[in-house]
Amino acid sequence: DIDDVGHKYCLELELEDVLDKDRTVTCTAEVLYHLGSRCSAPDVQVTVQGELRSTEEADKEFYNRIRSLEKELVAENIPDSHGNVPPELEPIHLLAWAASGYITWQNSTENTKFHLAQVKHVRQVKRGDEDLQFDFVVLLHEMVSQ
Repeated sequence: DIDDVGHKYCLELELEDVLDKDRTVTCTAEVLYHLGSRCSAPDVQVTVQGELRSTEEADKEFYNRIRSLEKELVAENIPDSHGNVPPELEPIHLLAWAASGYITWQNSTENTKFHLAQVKHVRQVKRGDEDLQFDFVVLLHEMVSQ
């Protein structure tokens, strides 16, 4: 407890590479939840010891595959009701996971337990440049068991 400021947590974590389950790195984090400030995200400082595998090659492959589609990508219900994610949609699921992490951080309190439940709908947005853009509708549960 930090008087008139908030609650600070010091964590030691082992991060698992989502693409290479056998690879882990250790990290430390300090998280400060401000008192009575539901409208501001907690302050987070993270230090990672080590490196996870580079995704540059997989990223290029995904980019080239999406750019080569004749129509913009549209998909629903990732994962499906049985928890399955088609391999070709795994990068979309990972993008949604990263984006939902930002939403979770921005809206978290000491008592929330947000979890990405499903990408309800994703649609690729047509652009005039070389960048990729997607419009996601995601379902977040406040507790993993919901």
